[in-house]
Amino acid sequence: MKKIYYKKDEKYLFVDGYNIINSWEKLKNLSSQNLEDTRQKLMDEMSEFAIFTGESVILVFDGYMVKKSPGAIYKYKGILVVYTKEFETADHFIEKELHEIGRLRQVRVATSDNVEQQMILSRGGTRISARELEIEVENVKNNINKKSVELKNSNQKINAIDDKTLEKLEKLKEKIN
Repeated sequence: MKKIYYKKDEKYLFVDGYNIINSWEKLKNLSSQNLEDTRQKLMDEMSEFAIFTGESVILVFDGYMVKKSPGAIYKYKGILVVYTKEFETADHFIEKELHEIGRLRQVRVATSDNVEQQMILSRGGTRISARELEIEVENVKNNINKKSVELKNSNQKINAIDDKTLEKLEKLKEKIN
């Protein structure tokens, strides 16, 4: 598995993928039908979140029970997605990364695992519960929708001004002819 290189002035958010899936009601319900679709939905939501907030998101899924899994790290729409290797939990992966960078950079970890939360604090990170992350994600979605409506309304005003100007020009043209 390749190594993650961290930038000095970046803000990082590690997300324990399965912990979030099992904590957010909408994802928990979806995961009972199709786990792959659920992971994809979480990846899309975290990607949108990262773009809007500017925070570097690292979404970590356990590969602990996947036989002979070498693990994988890849980019997806502006975030990093990590599948840990066989016998490595997401908690262990995050703990290892925090040990390396936690005191040097701003790092938050989203998990509702109490033991993991204590470890995060001891390694220099800050913790955020699954519920707190869900609220932040919903706030980002609301802000995006609000900005989208504002942009649409401002474009309508611009078009309305153009229509009025065009109408005045048509009247001037009639007077001249």
